[in-house]
Amino acid sequence: MSARNDVAPSTIGVDFVDGGVVVEYHDGREVFYHGPPEPVEGPLTTPPGKEVHVLVTDPDGVEGVMTYVNDRNTHDDILETTGVGRVMLDRDDETELFPGITVATEAYSIRVDADRSVVDGRVFVFAEDEMSEHAYELVEGTD
Repeated sequence: MSARNDVAPSTIGVDFVDGGVVVEYHDGREVFYHGPPEPVEGPLTTPPGKEVHVLVTDPDGVEGVMTYVNDRNTHDDILETTGVGRVMLDRDDETELFPGITVATEAYSIRVDADRSVVDGRVFVFAEDEMSEHAYELVEGTD
């Protein structure tokens, strides 16, 4: 399999509907993420071995940017036509995905953290494979 590169995301459409979140790609396709997303305060560590997608919306929730973390299946040119980005992390690696949002590898899991004082919009994390789908929203803590 060929090496995969980081791909910068573009702004894509987002729609909140009964039972989940719809993401509208540039190529006209839509993807439905089952929900409603579970609210999580503080950093989130995904179940191990899942495909992880991070969606950050604008404050109104009508558009956003989505990045796949460590996706080895999707070719760069396909990502570029959909508007979805990708970041590839090495073992025990961490990077700032967007201002105020970091992603890191933890064994076979991905940790996502959002500094809610920096992030204006909503932050969603989708972790899935052939067996299960998980949807989370990183929310501000209620101190």
